Formats: sequence, C-alpha cells, structure tokens
Amino acid sequence: MPATRDAALNRIRLRHLQCFLAVAEQRNLRRAAEALAISQPAVTKTLNELEEILGVRLFERGRGGARPTPEAELFLRHASASVQSLAQAVDAMLRGRDEALPLRVGALPTVAPSVLPRVLRAYRTARPGAELRVITGRNALLLDALRARELDAVIGRMAEPDEMVGLTFELLFSEPLVMVARAGHALARAKRLNAAAIGEQPLVLPLAGTIIRHSADSFLRAHGVVPHGGLTETLSVALARSLALAGDALWVTPLAAVEGDLANGALVRLPLRSEGSEEPVGLLLRNDAPASAALQALVMAVRDEAAARREMLSRGATS
Repeated sequence: MPATRDAALNRIRLRHLQCFLAVAEQRNLRRAAEALAISQPAVTKTLNELEEILGVRLFERGRGGARPTPEAELFLRHASASVQSLAQAVDAMLRGRDEALPLRVGALPTVAPSVLPRVLRAYRTARPGAELRVITGRNALLLDALRARELDAVIGRMAEPDEMVGLTFELLFSEPLVMVARAGHALARAKRLNAAAIGEQPLVLPLAGTIIRHSADSFLRAHGVVPHGGLTETLSVALARSLALAGDALWVTPLAAVEGDLANGALVRLPLRSEGSEEPVGLLLRNDAPASAALQALVMAVRDEAAARREMLSRGATS
C-alpha cells in the first residue's frame, strides 16, 4: 500500500477510474471490456494496477463475474463523482470555446428574407455584441453542413430518414406555395384565369430535384398547368424576383419569399388555391451535444417567430 495519499494520486489515471466504473456497472470483465472497446486482458491489467496503487482488493472475480468488495463500494461513490466532475469541466471548457466562435445558422433562401430578420433582431437583443454567420442554400447541402459541424442550426425541411441520422427536426410552421406576377402583368388584371394561359407564360421554378421543386410541380399539376412558355430554374430569390418584376415571368415560390413585394404592390398573387401545397419548415439541430447559451438564445428567438408566423398564416394569409 502506498505510504501517502499523494503517492496514490500521483499514479492514478483516468483510465483506471473508467475501467473500475465499467467493471462495477457491468459486474463482468468481458462486458466491461466491450463497453470500453478494449480487450479483456487490458481490463484485467488496468484493474490490477488500480488495486496495487490503492493496496486493496476491489473485486472478487470468478465464474459468476466480478463482485465489488466493501472497499470498492466505498471507492465507487467518490470515483464516480470525480469522473462526472471532470466531464462537466470539459463540457464547460468546450461551451466556453464555442461561445467565443460565431454562431453559424443555415436557412433556405425562400425562408431567410421573411423569417430571419425578426429572429436576428431578437437574438441581438438577448446577446448584444455576439457574432452570427448566416448561410443560405439547398436543403440537402445545409443538412450536410449541420452534420459536419459546419453549422450550428438550420431552418429547413425534413429530409429522407437516412439523411436525418444524428439530427432532430422541430416543426415551426407549414408554408404554402403561391404564384406571383408583376403588378402590370396581363394575368394579374385578368378576371378569370385558365391553365392554358398560365402555361403559355415563362415560369420561374425551384431547381429540379429539390424538395420544394417537387411541391411546385404538384402545385402546377393540381391546377392543370402544363409549362410550355419557357422555364427558368433557380433557388436564388433575388434572381427569381428580378425575372418576375422585369418581365412576364410567373414565379412559383413559398409565400415567405414574396411577402414584402405583395405588401407594397410590386408583385401580385394570382388567385390560385394553395391548399395542399404547404411545406413543413422546421428547426434542425444535432442531437449529440448540449446547446450553448448562444444557440439556446437563437432557438428561443426562432420559436417565438414561428409562433407569430403560425398565427399569421392561420388568419387567412394562405387563401
């Protein structure tokens, strides 16, 4: 037995405590080795080292497993608390490091203009002086970046199950699709719309292969529209907006992307029913780590904005 407590403390390593705790929990050397992802002889060697350092026998080992001795039961309470305290210290250090980095938020191009400004203002109020980085892009690319820890949160859409591994999805609201034209467009003045007249106009649609494009195609089919007047595919809200404002192009897009132009009269919403075109928009996060204070503040701002948006949509903004 070591002559002093300091002599024992100088020799005990974290691996000794982790091994001891695994054996105490599993009551079996083989299962403890599996839990630690090491070999059983390595568990035995590490356990023998700890018993030699402490000068006591910690487990009675036999065919029935590993039974803790009274000394082990006494040591267990303090060893477990020590490892937990160390884990909390590491977590605090990592959170402190994360707080010093810019918070990175991904958002769909069609959602960012209407949703993020109020979210970011609320976030700035909660955390003045904090750095924030906003990235827009295709849903699949945003989720890839989130899984790769290149983003901290995404305001986007649910993906296929294999693309959601390691992520959580919290529904925020369901956004309808609309078809818009410039205020002076012939169809904007028409008393009655027909599918053939719409199909003769140039259309601006999301990129083929995206989730929102599938919804846009379904929207057109539901109204009997067959495009043959020219088609531009883009996820750029700025480009689509310019095409609609500067010519005869009709733009099929989520309502959020055109709310400002509809409010000031620059664009006009064509009277096509949008029921069934709603796409769920949600908050996506990684599920493998606790949220930093900065991320918690952002999540709260996003939820508040989503609640306000759900109320607005329920008042008939989708009709």
